[in-house]
Amino acid sequence: MRPSLKPGIEYIHAFTIPENKTIPHLYPESEIFLSMPRVLATGFMVGLMEWACAEALVPHLEEGEGSVGILVDVSHLSPTPPGLEVKVTAKCTAVEGRRLSFTISAHDGLDLIGEGRHERMVVRWDRFNEKVADKARRAANL
Repeated sequence: MRPSLKPGIEYIHAFTIPENKTIPHLYPESEIFLSMPRVLATGFMVGLMEWACAEALVPHLEEGEGSVGILVDVSHLSPTPPGLEVKVTAKCTAVEGRRLSFTISAHDGLDLIGEGRHERMVVRWDRFNEKVADKARRAANL
C-alpha cells in the first residue's frame, strides 16, 4: 500500500442498471427469484458498492496488490428499475494496517437506494491465489 492510502479518500462510481442486474437474474435457478419484480437486486447493489470501494483504492495500491471484501453492512431502501443510473459514493473512514473501512451510499437519481458500511482487506494476489489453490487441492481430496 502506498502512503497516500488514508482516511478521507472518496470515489463516486456511476453505473446504469441493465435488465440482467435485476432480481430474477441474481439466481435464475431459484423459482422465488424468477417470480420477483425486475428491479435492482440487493446482491447486485452490494456488488456495485464493493466495486466503488475497490476503485477508490486503485491509485493507492502497489503492483501485485488488490483488495477483497470482508464485511458488508448495508440497507437497501428503495427499488430501482432498469435504465436508471446509480451513483455509489464510497468514502474511506479508517485504515488499520491492511484493513480498510468505508461508508457507502447509493442514489438512483430519484432516491437514496442504499447505505451502510463496508470493509476490505488489502492482499497480495500471489499469496491470496496460493491460499485459494491450496484450499481447492484440499477440497479435491475430500
